[in-house]
Amino acid sequence: MRILRVRYRDYDFYAALGVGERENELTCLQSIPGISGPVPLEEATRLPLVTPSKIICVGLNFRDHAAELSMPLPERPAFFLKPPSALVGDGEAIILPRHAGRIDYEAELAVIISKGGRRIPLDRAGAHIFGYACANDVTARDEQKGELMFGRCKGYDTFCPLGPWIETEMPSPDAFVRTVINGEIRQEGRLCDMIVSPAALVSHISEVMTLEPGDVILTGTPRGVGPLRAGDEVRIEIEGLGTLTNPVEWEAETASPNAD
Repeated sequence: MRILRVRYRDYDFYAALGVGERENELTCLQSIPGISGPVPLEEATRLPLVTPSKIICVGLNFRDHAAELSMPLPERPAFFLKPPSALVGDGEAIILPRHAGRIDYEAELAVIISKGGRRIPLDRAGAHIFGYACANDVTARDEQKGELMFGRCKGYDTFCPLGPWIETEMPSPDAFVRTVINGEIRQEGRLCDMIVSPAALVSHISEVMTLEPGDVILTGTPRGVGPLRAGDEVRIEIEGLGTLTNPVEWEAETASPNAD
């Protein structure tokens, strides 16, 4: 099931996107006063898929990506946080900070948490997963090289595109995850090449912090990361899940505070 979060008649709610002849219809997943039938997609306003308390990013979860960065594999899953302010949706622009140097794409499978919890056993992790989405862990690579911590290089506004919807079914382990820039495949790997599975990551991360409904876990990227440039169209594709598309723009120049 493909799920969107929308606003319609002053109500915000989750709705299932129709398929086939009903692909332009939404079915409410909550009880909404005055709405008993399908909602036309064109009459609803798309909202951010989630409003997370945190975005947890797992680093070096593909051996080939660690190798291309000449970084050793961690002995246990390593992760860092992005701020919720980094989120943008399908079709929204990735903004390149003018001072940050090289900015890279990183195609990733995102896990969306449905039910919160702490110390979640592996065999129950699936019950805490709402679904999955495409994500782009945009990274200021030059800044990353000079940092021990990733708050700056990963945390800029717009550095976490997420979408185009939440798919409740996990993609096949053989599914390809790709980055396509201006129609050209630049990055490609298979989900089965992950070192730690999404469910195991949910369990591991919950040993450290309480996971809340709407939290997002990015599960790592395969080999093939590379630079984004203003004017690019970047697509993150995961077979069986969907395509997340974002234009890339320069940050607007602003006047100096001391300017006349």
